[in-house]
Amino acid sequence: MRRGRRLDPVLLSVLSSALTGIAEEMGTLLVRSAYSSNIKERRDCSTALFDAAGRMVAQAEHIPVHLGAMPEAVAAVMARDPAAGEVFAINDPYSGGTHLPDVTLVSPVDVSGERLAFAVTRAHHSDIGGMRPGSMPSDSREIWQEGLVIPPVRLARAGRLDQDVLALILANSRTPRLRRGDFQAQLAANRLAQQRLSELVSRRGAELVLAAFDEVLAYAERRTREVLAGLPDGVYKASSELEGDGVSDQDVPIRVAVTISGDRMTVDFAGTAEQVAGNVNCPLAVTRSACYFALRVLLPDDVPANAGTYAPLEIRAPEGSLVNALWPAAVVAGNVETSQRVADTVLAALAHCADLPAAGQGTMNNLVIGGQGWTYYETIAGGQGASSRAAGPSGVHVGMTNTLNTPIEALELEYPMRVERYELADGTGGAGRHRGGDGVVRSIRVLEPASLSLLTDRRRHGPAGAGGGRPGRPGRNLLNGLELPPKTSRQLQAGDLVTVVTPGGGGMGAPPTGTR
Repeated sequence: MRRGRRLDPVLLSVLSSALTGIAEEMGTLLVRSAYSSNIKERRDCSTALFDAAGRMVAQAEHIPVHLGAMPEAVAAVMARDPAAGEVFAINDPYSGGTHLPDVTLVSPVDVSGERLAFAVTRAHHSDIGGMRPGSMPSDSREIWQEGLVIPPVRLARAGRLDQDVLALILANSRTPRLRRGDFQAQLAANRLAQQRLSELVSRRGAELVLAAFDEVLAYAERRTREVLAGLPDGVYKASSELEGDGVSDQDVPIRVAVTISGDRMTVDFAGTAEQVAGNVNCPLAVTRSACYFALRVLLPDDVPANAGTYAPLEIRAPEGSLVNALWPAAVVAGNVETSQRVADTVLAALAHCADLPAAGQGTMNNLVIGGQGWTYYETIAGGQGASSRAAGPSGVHVGMTNTLNTPIEALELEYPMRVERYELADGTGGAGRHRGGDGVVRSIRVLEPASLSLLTDRRRHGPAGAGGGRPGRPGRNLLNGLELPPKTSRQLQAGDLVTVVTPGGGGMGAPPTGTR
């Protein structure tokens, strides 16, 4: 089939929107069909379309840390030479996954006997086994303690789940009924992509759709290169830290140098800490996701996010370092906490040459509570940094996450817990000409014995202000009023009260005289 056909701008816009619409509809179906509150309420999932060469051509506006790491998962499945009608599952962070709770389903999309695309869904399963309920322990030291490792494995044939493989996965989860329902929802979303892409080919023809794949990638790359070429050439550096790794409470340094050269950008992590004993290590796919996000922040809203967007970006991450960990290092917090710190550090470097907001809360505030037959997982919103144009928003998810907080009604209906406080933490945003957004206070009382895991950051170092703005106030973790470390696990008794106060965002510009 002839490729390389050029499309006029109107037709390209129509087809680009059609492809993005398929990805968005996949996500809507997944959210509405899922069983677990983590997906149906918090929307901790992502969907995308890839072409037959494994290039992302369209994505829904979902979770940055999910989407940026998807290409590795698709490549791992392509190496298994999947047949039409097959669906592969993968969560192995060293084979294209992010961390074990994020399970990805990849389906080839064939139309009239030709491989056109791959449909991809990634969802956070709130228990995939491991040493603690919720599969997000603070004290894991190797990958096997974090849950069941799933290499690229055939989960369905002819659109039907392989019950033997599914049974093996479910036997390793504390909540098998929810896991079965969530897998069915992911499978349905992948089937929808097959249907919608087939309909698009029927209306427009395969040649035009394939041309649209190439053109939308070329357009995104061209727009990205234009933005980079408009920045001053130079090497821009920044440093940051993680507040402990779950083993030691000592800061773990992150160093980055961003080079802008013409229409290209290079991110070099030389000087960043070696991989650590705890679980804040990043597989390379997660580090790549964080860098993709930072680049995306530079771009206008109308630039599509796909493989073309990231073609001008080179990433240098020393093997065996915190940001390119080697098997079998524990990585569950690398996906949620280190990704945030990496994105913030790259953005801090880019702020030397671009107009970017002050630092946001810089953590996902992971709260995991689980008991007999139930697991609750949530990331909690906080303050966003102020920009040169406006104050930062309060009580929002920031950076590498794009989820929602669990509604109180849904939480109390599903779990033996009671929400006793949920409000903005007034005054936690940094002062400035434009003030940083405020964090939130979330207090939950458990009604029966349970296990607690907290994976958080920015408990000692407040998010930095910019241009003379003040830093946001650090967050706090409390158990019955007593301070807890940023990363910790505890056994809870009935009646215990867990409180998370999330950080505020940094302020922008020198605050007015007399401002506190």
